[in-house]
Amino acid sequence: MRCNVCWLLQASLIACLAWAMPASAASPMPPVDPNTAIYEVPVEPGVSYDDVVTSLKVVSEGENFVNPANFPIGEHMKKRGQDPHGVLEVRAFCNLGLGAEIMLDHPEFVVFAPCRIALYEKAGHLFLGLDRPTFDLKSIKNPTPRAQNAARELEATLIKIMDKARKGDI
Repeated sequence: MRCNVCWLLQASLIACLAWAMPASAASPMPPVDPNTAIYEVPVEPGVSYDDVVTSLKVVSEGENFVNPANFPIGEHMKKRGQDPHGVLEVRAFCNLGLGAEIMLDHPEFVVFAPCRIALYEKAGHLFLGLDRPTFDLKSIKNPTPRAQNAARELEATLIKIMDKARKGDI
């Protein structure tokens, strides 16, 4: 009897997991190119602009980031009679704990603050782009190990946020 109950529970769990899984898996995240400041990922098919924005908000807050400013560059272009050809905006994100680790040793790093994730369209497809903190840190002469570690952690967390946002996860 016990084996039948265990089998039934196991089969039920597998069925629930299969039902909860998305119909198609997301494409893998592209590798980071150490030679460029920009890390870019396409938004998955079927994920709307609103899904991405909601995900950015919810996931970033869960990672202890604040979103102090948004720059709707495309909307400003439209007001001046220019066509941005779709979404064109920058969203600022700040994790003061990690940012302070860099700026306490290198106050000039403030020129790169806050961290930025762009949301834009190219050829009718939505993308997310990041100005990589580790690349920006290359502009600082002799960065401290503390600053290097904080920049790596910032970047890894921002890429994690982008990964969830491109899928519309919250």
